[in-house]
Amino acid sequence: MNCYVTGAAGFIGSHLVDRLLALGHQVVGVDNFVLGKQANLTQVFKNPNFVFEELDVNNLEMALAFLKKQRPIDTIWHMAANSDIQAGSREPDIDLRLTFLTTFNTVKLAEALKIPQIAFASSSAIYGNYPGLLHEDAGPLFPISNYGAMKVASEGVLSAAVERFLKRLWIFRFPNVVGSRATHGAIYDFIQKLRRNPKELEVLGDGSQEKPYLHVSELIDAMLHLFQKAQQPINYFNIAPLGSSSTVKFIAEATVRALSPNAKIRYTGGSKGWVGDVPKFAYSIDKLKAAGWSPKLSSNAAVELAIRENLECAS
Repeated sequence: MNCYVTGAAGFIGSHLVDRLLALGHQVVGVDNFVLGKQANLTQVFKNPNFVFEELDVNNLEMALAFLKKQRPIDTIWHMAANSDIQAGSREPDIDLRLTFLTTFNTVKLAEALKIPQIAFASSSAIYGNYPGLLHEDAGPLFPISNYGAMKVASEGVLSAAVERFLKRLWIFRFPNVVGSRATHGAIYDFIQKLRRNPKELEVLGDGSQEKPYLHVSELIDAMLHLFQKAQQPINYFNIAPLGSSSTVKFIAEATVRALSPNAKIRYTGGSKGWVGDVPKFAYSIDKLKAAGWSPKLSSNAAVELAIRENLECAS
């Protein structure tokens, strides 16, 4: 398979590139380095099956010119987005440009080059403050962040593309994903804060916020499994750990234990960490299990592994 990966130098995109190459696929990757890092691809730059170009996928002319020089693409793995929800809440245009328009222009590129398949990184943020267990067909969808709103809009543009020209679409709705190479998120933020002040960790909210956390390695496992097994024109799945979640309090305490055991934790109070933050949600992954895949790590185990990995990377 010849794959085109957008956001190839990002947290999840770079792990996907690693796995696709390990499986023997050819990979063409692009990234604008807004959140991605060249260091994330250091180990694969010498791989003869990997081609990389620094470019903005919203520059459709440049992206088309680049891909026309490559072998025909079988599948687009569209991972590029603004994954920093807080940043998008402060500046709404960020998600318009980096989350929605990257998808819109990737669809235009796929049509122009007759690329038949797209696998898309969506998010739990599309559901908003939805009561109860989140099933794939839950609705109505009222996202509370610009990021979630632009992911909903992206799903719509992609499903319309199936009606027009796409042969197959996969929509993967991520939970909170953790692991090495992260650029934001609770673990990343806590480590940065403790490095600046080893005596105290400030935590936004009251620590009761509770969500499922999935290790990036298991996310990649799930996506590749579904890519092989789910073959409807439109395939959409929640991906999450099995029936478990982690509180912000647990993450804060685990990070303190690992990095600065004598630090005091100071909570700012309130049920939310920031504007647009969904304080609690739980995924149903019955559809994922029915497709033949289940995670091995609990949410807390994924968090603890990610803390170790991030500390190793920073040391």
